Amino acid sequence: MSGAGTYLAAFLCGGILCLIGQLLIDKTKLTPARILVIYVVAGVILGATGLYRHLVDLCGAGATVPLTGFGYNLAKGAATGVAESGFLGALMGGITATAGGIAAAVFFGYLVAMLFKSKPKS
Repeated sequence: MSGAGTYLAAFLCGGILCLIGQLLIDKTKLTPARILVIYVVAGVILGATGLYRHLVDLCGAGATVPLTGFGYNLAKGAATGVAESGFLGALMGGITATAGGIAAAVFFGYLVAMLFKSKPKS
């Protein structure tokens, strides 16, 4: 796929995943936390079955950056860990594969907390 086609595929894939999340927020009584869990679990299930790999190949960052991508990386890391270390590798592999994303979330969350003052909801 060409450069512009890759960007368009990533944009559309990420946009569709966000659209689905927004529809779940607007049209159901699901809380954002439950939707987050649904997205991560969907990524794990689709990653474990090998279906999400096709989406990653087609859409690149549009599929790996959203929460479903986190679940996909978690499943991929767990499978790699099991192949290398057996049963304990299922626990270690998932954490190892997602460590960069977790570290970035903690760092940027801390940075934002330091730069901005929180306000109570009105």
